[in-house]
Amino acid sequence: MAKRDYYEILGISKGATAAEIKKAYRKKAIEFHPDKNPDDKSAEGKFKEAAEAYEILSDENKKARYDQFGHQAFENGGGGGGFGGGGMNMDDIFSQFGDIFGGGGGGFGGGGFSGFGGGGGQRRVKGSNLRIRVKLTLEEIANGVEKKIKVKRKVQADGTTYKTCSTCNGSGQVTRIANTILGRMQTSAPCNVCGGAGQTIDKKPADADAQGLKVSEETVTIKIPAGVVDGMQLKVSGKGNEAPGNGVSGDLLVAIEEAEHDTLQREGDNLHYDMYISLPDAVLGTSKEIDTVTGKVRIKVEAGVQSGKILRLRGKGIPSINGYGTGDLLVHVNVWTPKTLNKQQKEFFEAMRDDDHFSPKPEKSDKSFFEKVKDMFS
Repeated sequence: MAKRDYYEILGISKGATAAEIKKAYRKKAIEFHPDKNPDDKSAEGKFKEAAEAYEILSDENKKARYDQFGHQAFENGGGGGGFGGGGMNMDDIFSQFGDIFGGGGGGFGGGGFSGFGGGGGQRRVKGSNLRIRVKLTLEEIANGVEKKIKVKRKVQADGTTYKTCSTCNGSGQVTRIANTILGRMQTSAPCNVCGGAGQTIDKKPADADAQGLKVSEETVTIKIPAGVVDGMQLKVSGKGNEAPGNGVSGDLLVAIEEAEHDTLQREGDNLHYDMYISLPDAVLGTSKEIDTVTGKVRIKVEAGVQSGKILRLRGKGIPSINGYGTGDLLVHVNVWTPKTLNKQQKEFFEAMRDDDHFSPKPEKSDKSFFEKVKDMFS
């Protein structure tokens, strides 16, 4: 089933401001919150759907990628968010409410958000993300590719054990009471000893760091969809550094780098190829073998072809990452004029100089350079 448009889910336009996006999400979250809709799977689904939409649209970079590439920017390992990429996690969704509803995660119906939220209990620490660059050929970009990459990431060392934090008694939070001009105020904050995890290290092997982690090399399989562009960042959920205790692993962020091709140049989903032919071939016609991203093909060049003519091979370009078809291969014909001639050749062309057959006679069908450029972008 195709995903709904994120803007449609939140009931906003593409030009909505950050404040309008947050306001729309708050409205949807209240409407479909599980506390208001117990045992209602439909409401729970809409609640998660709204959280996923907000997670993308509230992040400037993710929003820009979504606006350009749609849902496909975050699929097939190209995820952008913790929700869209690796399944919904209610703890993660509720962790947003400290920002959306003003600091504590509470205040909903007087009872908070089912024990979750920004200030209401033990939080799961997330490991740090890792970043790598993957260089792809045009052929790999055109067809999609699966890469196996060796990654050095921190994992929990064998023999490491954890115990309940004695400072917060496993809650992950410490409560402070202060006297103010408004009376006694009670505030909660993450425990500064365990960092809010509720656990501290009990035992660890000698080769582990202070958090009970050690570096391990692992081979990670990355599925890269066809049509990615240089500079795009994909995400492999859970393949970053592990977190201590009962935390969750960070993510592996994969930056795409496009390798330069020997004969093809990319422009969006279209490819360009400069084909040089001799003057006799231009006069008599010929056939030429040229490169494409799916192998070599032979094309026919008609007799009398003009330099600057563009031959369009439809569907021989790069697939759109949005799934909107495939670009074309534009073959630019360049007639090569020799710079030096022998005596016999020079005499031939001297004889032809005033021949009416060799005089330029452009027809209306012979488009100007600017018209050809215009056609390329139409």
